[in-house]
Amino acid sequence: MRLLFASDSFKGTLSSRQTAELLERAALEVFGDVACDRVAVADGGEGTVDAVVEAEGGQLVTVPVHGPLMGEVQASYGVLPGGRAVIEMAAASGLPLVPTELRNPLHTTTFGTGELIRDALDRGITDISIAIGGSATNDGGMGCVRALGVRFLDAEGCELEGRGQDLEHVARIDASRLDPRIASATITVMCDVTNPLCGPDGATYTFGAQKGATPQMQERLEAGMQAYRDVIRAQFGVDPDTLRGGGAAGGLGTALCVFLGGEMRSGIDAVLDLVHFDERLQGVDLVVTGEGRTDWQSCFGKVMQGVGERSRKAGVPAVGLCGSLGKGADQIFAHGIESLMTTVDGPMPLEEALDRAEELYYLGAIRMFRLVRTGMWVSK
Repeated sequence: MRLLFASDSFKGTLSSRQTAELLERAALEVFGDVACDRVAVADGGEGTVDAVVEAEGGQLVTVPVHGPLMGEVQASYGVLPGGRAVIEMAAASGLPLVPTELRNPLHTTTFGTGELIRDALDRGITDISIAIGGSATNDGGMGCVRALGVRFLDAEGCELEGRGQDLEHVARIDASRLDPRIASATITVMCDVTNPLCGPDGATYTFGAQKGATPQMQERLEAGMQAYRDVIRAQFGVDPDTLRGGGAAGGLGTALCVFLGGEMRSGIDAVLDLVHFDERLQGVDLVVTGEGRTDWQSCFGKVMQGVGERSRKAGVPAVGLCGSLGKGADQIFAHGIESLMTTVDGPMPLEEALDRAEELYYLGAIRMFRLVRTGMWVSK
């Protein structure tokens, strides 16, 4: 029998790699002679770079870039075999990089994310995947593409820095100096939100508050975003409000698509392709996946959904071992997951469950594999 382990991390406790190690240990104890393969996975959010680098035998590259407030930060991204790279925009432009008291999306920029893309191009990379969650920014992606040569000009022809406060001043966009290497590069944008650039469901009103924007700031940012949108419409013939996910990461989704020719993809689907998940399913008898908590949200672009759907398509059964189950957890059964088990073995405070995460996961894996073994006997 051959098993494949592909779990998300259990945030704050177990990494994807640790879950695989514990599953292998439990499988060998229960089955004895069994082949175990593992692949680190993530859903395109936090931890994506680490998971893909591990799965593909890549390397982390750390470079100095400008952070959200233009101070220097050390940001890492993954370089993969075959001229590929995977970047988390949060590494250079993420909310945790801005102290709470300084959070104000009028002042932040995605410039550092563009510097990461430029560094990848400098290394000869032609296939770049960018995860765009967790931003501190609401600059429409101006900063990012400005780092790659696009110029945003005000009514007097002066170049703007590309912060949120500059949106309202954009009168013309000069893309003639865009890094020519972009034309021969493939840009994949990992995004699981569908928000447009502007409007009540757009970048500013949906995500601005969590980045430090007051209601007054949001009004100013939204007015600026609409002006920015109108310039893009007039010059490039593209309506950002029709771009699915154009409002992601404070409008970075729009800039990556309009100026760099990026293609929006579900985060988990993009990650599974990066780690060649479909090929890894060949010859597998059972897939084990999981996450810290499974509920109705697990069916919307999360690891278990993606793994389950790919496994079902390949004709391989998949089961989930999770920290806990919440409302709507059973909806995951419609996405290729055949059964769910929890790691906790009785009522206990959350703090205890977290402290005992490794022990409980291992014991849960033993129970799960014993049940699988029982099913094998019954089917004989």
